[in-house]
Amino acid sequence: MNEWLYGEHGYYRHFKAIGKSGDFYTAVSTSSFFGASIANHFYKLIKEGKADRNGWLIEVGAHQGYLLCDMIQWLYTCDPTLMETLKFGIVERQPEVQKAQLEYIGSRFGEDVEVTHFDDISKVKAEYAFVVANEIFDAFPCDLYKDGKVATVEDHKIGWEEASPEMKAWAEQHYLTTGEIAVGYEAFAKAMAEGIGKCDFVTFDYGEKYVRNDFSIRVYREHETFPLFDEDLKLEESFQQDDITYDVNFAHVLEAYKAAGFSEETYETQARALIRFGIIDILEQFAKQTLQANYMREADKIKTLIAPTMMGDRFKMIHLKKG
Repeated sequence: MNEWLYGEHGYYRHFKAIGKSGDFYTAVSTSSFFGASIANHFYKLIKEGKADRNGWLIEVGAHQGYLLCDMIQWLYTCDPTLMETLKFGIVERQPEVQKAQLEYIGSRFGEDVEVTHFDDISKVKAEYAFVVANEIFDAFPCDLYKDGKVATVEDHKIGWEEASPEMKAWAEQHYLTTGEIAVGYEAFAKAMAEGIGKCDFVTFDYGEKYVRNDFSIRVYREHETFPLFDEDLKLEESFQQDDITYDVNFAHVLEAYKAAGFSEETYETQARALIRFGIIDILEQFAKQTLQANYMREADKIKTLIAPTMMGDRFKMIHLKKG
């Protein structure tokens, strides 16, 4: 999976379009109110003295930069002086993607907003940072585990070999018999903890806080989903050309972050989080300033974000805190 997504010709080595014209949808591409609501939550923390107005706002895996820009826009609306005190950053290791992000940020704010790029989370050094991410943990490489064996791939064919004693022990400890074991959560959490003194980390992804004991790994191609073990899926054609992902085990994420010194602030569905963050209030403010048609259009987008049958329950938010 690491070679598929991040190898020399990997899927994420180059900028990918999202939305109707791209390979997949995200909450960020659905509505700018997604970012506004997270920024609204950050602003409340600042007002309550729980976040530092002189710290950093950092996005990890920012794609084109929509989310960070939507957050900056809302923070400016709430308190323009925050533009003078906050520092903004993006963690992104692909130069081509960094370039696309800077171009988009420039189109939104000109030279009024400066964004610093970090090619790895370990490069971030800050006394305080509010770190936000959308759908990053599902893009970490994973091992496929089944009944004491781990998947191997040769000539685009999946085979199985005996898993290491360490992997078997991890699986037994977590009551896992079948499914994905994410690789890299521990190192990522440790690097974030070592570089940031006090931190609020808010991240959204699809998954659950338990082991499914089934494979969720799948390939996305132009809004269609293909299970990795689908007999009709030709791996040699999909390799590095299509997105590959799996459901996040949030219990594993929490375990990794607790080991790094974080505590769990909140874990809830995306719908509950966005409503608590104020997305409905923001929509009502928007309604007072725009035409009915524009309001209805945005209301439909927000419905996609919070409806239980759409993104609302399928996606989860976890807020992890350090310091």
